[in-house]
Amino acid sequence: MADTKKLYIKTYGCQMNVYDSERMAEAMGGAGYETTESPDDADMILLNTCHIREKAAEKVYSELGRFKGLKAEKPDLKIGVAGCVAQAEGEEIMRRQPLVDLVVGPQAYHRLPEMEAKAQGGEKALDTDFPEEDKFEKLKGRAKAKRGPTAFLTVQEGCDKFCAFCVVPYTRGAEVSRPVERIVGEARDLVERGVREITLLGQNVNAYHGAGPGGSAWSLAKLIWELDKVDGLERIRFTTSHPNDMMDDLIEAHGTCEKLMPYLHLPVQSGSNKILKRMNRSHDRDSYIKLIERIRAARPDILLSGDFIVGFPEETEADFQDTMDLIEEVKYGQAFSFKYSPRPGTPAAERDSVMVDDAEASDRLYRLQALITKQQREIQDSMVGREVGVLFEKAGRFEGQMVGKSDYLHAVHVADANAAVGDLKRVRIVESGANSLKGEVIGD
Repeated sequence: MADTKKLYIKTYGCQMNVYDSERMAEAMGGAGYETTESPDDADMILLNTCHIREKAAEKVYSELGRFKGLKAEKPDLKIGVAGCVAQAEGEEIMRRQPLVDLVVGPQAYHRLPEMEAKAQGGEKALDTDFPEEDKFEKLKGRAKAKRGPTAFLTVQEGCDKFCAFCVVPYTRGAEVSRPVERIVGEARDLVERGVREITLLGQNVNAYHGAGPGGSAWSLAKLIWELDKVDGLERIRFTTSHPNDMMDDLIEAHGTCEKLMPYLHLPVQSGSNKILKRMNRSHDRDSYIKLIERIRAARPDILLSGDFIVGFPEETEADFQDTMDLIEEVKYGQAFSFKYSPRPGTPAAERDSVMVDDAEASDRLYRLQALITKQQREIQDSMVGREVGVLFEKAGRFEGQMVGKSDYLHAVHVADANAAVGDLKRVRIVESGANSLKGEVIGD
């Protein structure tokens, strides 16, 4: 029997890439590979890339350059680029970095074993198609190895919204939803392996419209209620959502489904109607605020998270103040914020627009992040004295300390030698730190 080969995967970007990397590792396991934590030990290196951040492609090329010496020492080493940069750059990656043996887009990674075999034969392998076959159907069943208590599960991919700043429709394609039966089956499999919390993933997850029994399209809320029936699954989350797809049944589920956690990531991007229109966001400030009111009416204690882009072309100081006012009104427990940078091929990058001065954009980002940090700390401080559920995920830095996530996704650490990874316990919050909470387990 041939010796097991080593696969090193470096994952960039979103939770969906984390999920995809797991599935790539499983696919390559069937080709005789097991994962390693070091590229130095690898027979194959795979970079699973993200195209969202600024200069994403250049960072990938820089990373590839670091492997030149390793490739020279190990000529049989195979190097691949996967994910959204692979989709966007395609053959250009091989042209700029001849050491790359294969390039595969996010919709074709189920073909990795065949591509690796081609590379072993001395050929370059490129696949950035959007194949008609379902990659999830083609992937082998997940291994039965023990898992940690939390897991991601992709239910939807792609986006049809075409926001002016975003590359996702071009790198991930149109919205596609997985069938209900396959998602529930994968969820049961994860629970059998020790998972107690699942986060449902999608570029636009609340646009989920997968086929249920009989072929009818199910909403995300209906899928959540089906997962609610899975014995042993204690917590359900989902990300990332679009305001226009936050339907009534999903809002209602936040108030009635006990397994659905009181945390919602709902990006707004800007508080200025002018900028929202320029972004092609298809919602405005007032509709977003009214939506938040309805969500909080259903679940008053829900913690809200958002995304913000500052310095979008033609954003004035007044537009930025509209965003700050919206943040003041909504009050976010968490947020991701970025300074606008153009992505080649997107509408915003192709326009002849007045760009915001870089120093001014940086100043706006600093002010916005300061406000978000203030709100985040106020919400964390308000947790002191409250009782929450905490799912413990790992040991802490100190003897007997355990760390987990609360219902609201706050990091919580407790000094309890009796707690174990995977335990879900009631905890009283006793202290608020900069980025975490300290708690005490209630009872046994």
